[in-house]
Amino acid sequence: MIILKTPDEVEIMARASRIVAEALEIVKKEVRAGVTTDELDRIAEDAIRSKGAVPAFKGYRNYPKTLCASVNEQVVHGIPSKRKLKDGDIIGLDLGAIVGGFYGDSAVTVAVGQISDTVLKLIRITEEALYLGIQQATVGQRLTDISHAVQRHVEAAGYSVVTEFVGHGIGRQLHEEPQVPNYGKPGQGPRLQSGMVLAIEPMVNMGGSAVRVLDDRWTAVTADGSLSAHFEHTIAVQPVGPARILSQRSDMP
Repeated sequence: MIILKTPDEVEIMARASRIVAEALEIVKKEVRAGVTTDELDRIAEDAIRSKGAVPAFKGYRNYPKTLCASVNEQVVHGIPSKRKLKDGDIIGLDLGAIVGGFYGDSAVTVAVGQISDTVLKLIRITEEALYLGIQQATVGQRLTDISHAVQRHVEAAGYSVVTEFVGHGIGRQLHEEPQVPNYGKPGQGPRLQSGMVLAIEPMVNMGGSAVRVLDDRWTAVTADGSLSAHFEHTIAVQPVGPARILSQRSDMP
């Protein structure tokens, strides 16, 4: 069942999502060679709690940390550790917060120091695919119009979309209906309605789409060892016009 949110509930989710966005900005500034992903996790948790919010991921299905920190070939759900980042790495930062019983969720992939133009392109295409998907999130469109827009842009660039993990509805639960795949034919699935709140999150691999989960039961990596990028926004479908990006960051274009 898809749960539509009232305008008041959307505003609460906007507060949660803003806190996530602000925390991601803080964490991004600390990404550099030599920093550990554990240190980034502590910074993220402090940023969320300092605003009176609760980290959404910590304890969720026994996940042990506040931040998901996925480095290089790690697609999603990388668990922060004593691993030190190196110049030339890329890292996906995925973060969630709870305010007033409602969730916000967002992710960004950033470079550690200098990276090649080839890797910069992977990051750029993934972020572009996110916004092309968001453009489809208007009243009357079908759910897979979002999916198709993402897939078309990614595959036109020669990359693969991950099919084993998808975006999702979000509200009083971190994961609600509907699932939002990053692939599919347009014009399928439920019609989008005002009050739907979705977490749209392309996960894009430089190589093949296949992934595997490590023994920690969380960290998903590309099966072929290729690099992966991940971007996510929490968005609300509006009565008229484009979707509202609840997790808008000040550093966004």
